Amino acid sequence: MLSAKPSKRVKKTKQLEIILMKQMQILAQKGKARAGTLNTAHGKIETPFFMPVATKGSVKTLSHEEVLETGTQCLISNAFILSLKPGMEVIEKFNGMHNFMNWKKGLFTDSGGFQVLSDEFCLKLDEEGVTFRNPYTGKKMMFSPETSIAIQNSLGSDVAMCLDDVPKAGASKERVFESMQRTFEWAQRCKSAHKNKKQLLFGICQGGIYKEFRKKSIEQINSIDFDGVALGGLAIGEPLSKMFETIDYSIPFLPEEKTRYLMGVGSVKEIVKSVARGIDCFDSAFPTRTARHGKAYTSKGDININSATFKFDKKPLDEKCDCMVCKNYSKSYIHHLFRTREENSQKWLTFHNLYFLQNLMKQMREDIISGKFSEKKYLKS
Repeated sequence: MLSAKPSKRVKKTKQLEIILMKQMQILAQKGKARAGTLNTAHGKIETPFFMPVATKGSVKTLSHEEVLETGTQCLISNAFILSLKPGMEVIEKFNGMHNFMNWKKGLFTDSGGFQVLSDEFCLKLDEEGVTFRNPYTGKKMMFSPETSIAIQNSLGSDVAMCLDDVPKAGASKERVFESMQRTFEWAQRCKSAHKNKKQLLFGICQGGIYKEFRKKSIEQINSIDFDGVALGGLAIGEPLSKMFETIDYSIPFLPEEKTRYLMGVGSVKEIVKSVARGIDCFDSAFPTRTARHGKAYTSKGDININSATFKFDKKPLDEKCDCMVCKNYSKSYIHHLFRTREENSQKWLTFHNLYFLQNLMKQMREDIISGKFSEKKYLKS
């Protein structure tokens, strides 16, 4: 008589289907490039995707309505900074960051590890956590993995990030190894402290550009079974060739069924090359910060609107772009506003850069799904 019990293989398949439904669904793949959806408490986020940085709960120079018009699906804010100002007592009155900032879409929160470990803040770093000086009060404070997770649980972001130990670019091999081990220990504590069941928790791998450390760190983080995995400690000053080499080496060890997040990358070239390598998710202040300094993304490469070249240029920032800035204003006009320090020049350059980047993500996604994705198509200029 045949057993009515499902086989172990069927059970495993169903379990995997459940995991994919809860977290990440891969819809298509072209080469290593992937298109899918990340399921969150505030809806599905189509991958690959880029998150503008809203450190204090706002993208500089733009309203949330304008950010939405760029096609942005998700923002990332800084848990450490928000815990200092406005402070958790304020945000908790609103029952979380989504209500406080009136943002209905996806929201990640960075642990704040990168800021905490900067020379400006960090007084002491050990296994317990980071002792830092509060920049607003001058008081010494302890920021531990448990503290970071408690803050992010209360913020109610869709995805929380573990507190990690970020080594500086060019750090010694001994320091990189130390940061890798500490990141693993902190990740275990973050997982244990995480109590918000509506919130996903992503682990972060370290290891610098050392292959043996990267492999070890990914294996360590995989063993904790996070909802997604980020590659940290890259895009911090190492040569681009080393960053891509590290990504290529790391991808085979990352779980296929989970979101792959490359932290701190926001240039067109870096994003396209990383998507082609299998990365799903990005964040960076680069597109908005450089916009405030005059840089605009275009299909022919980046331009600096401050250049005298554009004084009489009647063309838009990018003739192939259909954003409201390119539809309505010339390079000459924006050049004039930038040269005379009118704030609208920064606003419009920021809007254009985000629109351009989000449209790029959308086009790459469509090409992956249709089987037409090619890295060369987006980097031909």
